[in-house]
Amino acid sequence: MKARITINLKTDVLDPEGNAIAVALGHAGFSGIDSLRKGKIINIELAETDADKARATLKNMCEQLLCNLVIEDYRIELLDSD
Repeated sequence: MKARITINLKTDVLDPEGNAIAVALGHAGFSGIDSLRKGKIINIELAETDADKARATLKNMCEQLLCNLVIEDYRIELLDSD
């Protein structure tokens, strides 16, 4: 089963890297950027075929290792296996 985990800083956490990217885009001629926040995407393929078990495993992975729950939120998406 394929999955995508999206990890972003919580909205009340400052994102200096995102701000730096927004400034660099402005210097490159891209205008109209009101806000930019940088995140991470993790694509993973599990041997598990049961969606509920896969989601539980992915949740455990996020909460134990992949995500810093103090400053980050995460979203799990199960993808179609093609």
